[in-house]
Amino acid sequence: MTSMPAQQHKAAQPTERRIQLNLSPYAGEADLSSLDREGDCFDAIDEISLADLLRNSFVYPPHSIFRGVKVATTGFDPQQDLHDRPRFHFLGQAAAVTNRPRADEVDEADLVETYHRLLCEAIGRSTSGIRTPWLLQSGGKDSTSMAIALAEARPDATCVTYLGGTEENEVESARDVAARLGLRHESLACDPSRAYDRYLAMVPAMPLLTADFAVLSYADLTTEIGASGGDGIIDALGSDPYFGVPPHWQQRMLGLLARGLRLSPRVFETDVLGRNFKLCYALGTLQMNEFERYYAGSRFTDSEVDALFGHPISRQSRARLEVFRDAIAAARTPEARRRVSAAIVEAAIFGKGMFAAPARKLRLVYPYCDERLHEWVFRQVPDSYLMGRDGTNKVLVRRHIARHFRQLPYVHAKGSFRFDLCGLARQRFDQVHAFAVQAKALLPGAPRWLEIHRGRLDNKYYASKFYLLAITLPWVLSRLRPDQALGVAALRGPNNQESTCAAS
Repeated sequence: MTSMPAQQHKAAQPTERRIQLNLSPYAGEADLSSLDREGDCFDAIDEISLADLLRNSFVYPPHSIFRGVKVATTGFDPQQDLHDRPRFHFLGQAAAVTNRPRADEVDEADLVETYHRLLCEAIGRSTSGIRTPWLLQSGGKDSTSMAIALAEARPDATCVTYLGGTEENEVESARDVAARLGLRHESLACDPSRAYDRYLAMVPAMPLLTADFAVLSYADLTTEIGASGGDGIIDALGSDPYFGVPPHWQQRMLGLLARGLRLSPRVFETDVLGRNFKLCYALGTLQMNEFERYYAGSRFTDSEVDALFGHPISRQSRARLEVFRDAIAAARTPEARRRVSAAIVEAAIFGKGMFAAPARKLRLVYPYCDERLHEWVFRQVPDSYLMGRDGTNKVLVRRHIARHFRQLPYVHAKGSFRFDLCGLARQRFDQVHAFAVQAKALLPGAPRWLEIHRGRLDNKYYASKFYLLAITLPWVLSRLRPDQALGVAALRGPNNQESTCAAS
């Protein structure tokens, strides 16, 4: 590891740990109680895991940001030794189930009713200890189907939709769904500075780290929900692995474009290219591993990561893909490979909530991960109700929604809880640059990267990379300098807050 100043190294006094956590959302609520501040010091941070975050926005399981902490996500047996001999065994391929009923052997009305009942029961079980639940309602298929069941199982719930930017197009759908179901609905518009302040305030209490591109949205929402009196969050994640994730043609083309090349940084130096997101994204894809292109977003290239650390490390990060190599090789179709990728990135997409909610002392539940529900769908629902022959995904969910609503905007264009990446870079560049200077012991090249690219951060390709630094640097510093305040957030309790949510 890069050496630290002597006084910092003496203060760190690393403690050897061998902790294993079961973080699979399909195993129930995660228990993070074994993680405390003892040993969570700068020297315990795994450099390769930090490289994972910058290359892919998440840490490759079963690793975590700490060397002594391993995590069991889907495909890893929590009883095995994840420190020295991790093995990935993926059972989530549709082809593995050969005895599903045919479509002509089931009654569609009964199928939809069974799905509805199991989803209601899953909501009831998972929220039994929550007094005032809030549903993160994007307005898409999963959250709309969840809202339909919620109106029956927990009609006291509040739906909240996050307006992340001009690309968002599902707020009207979400608001209309909630109103017609009789559920309270609120919306929260993204304010990058407010969200970043809220993230910085919770960083010291976040036990582990992920850099998922919705981390700041989650920080903003969890803080708002807690301040508004909510004590629990319902997230509609979790159904992709058992319903299936058919790739779009764009994703197939990007996979063909990914060639693992190393291009000279000079290729990006022209003003025309530096401001063209699509060209930058295409050239960035050329430098990616084909399988890693399945992961979302623009991230640092291997060459950039090596420059950030000041020594070669990206190959060690990419080598972590080897534990998944057999499962990838056994996946014969693009859809099957996407299922494997969904299992791998599980640590990221669920981690943003698992790590943020406890920092706000909120419970977090995933009804779609309920064992009875996902086992029934995976084994008892005909293939044609999982994915249509034309690539239509989640046919059963669509039928469930159609029973209540005729047509929703998400059918034509999909959005999600996006974040204003360029706005964050505009508003918080100096603060993140200061973090980079303070963290030079670990990422000596970070200040220089920020200085070179400051004029290009209105391009989402570069703003995405800025975001990764904005997420990782303060968290690392909170372990390096635990007594140093990272920022000030306006956090008030439910009786002393001007809510920024807009009620519908």
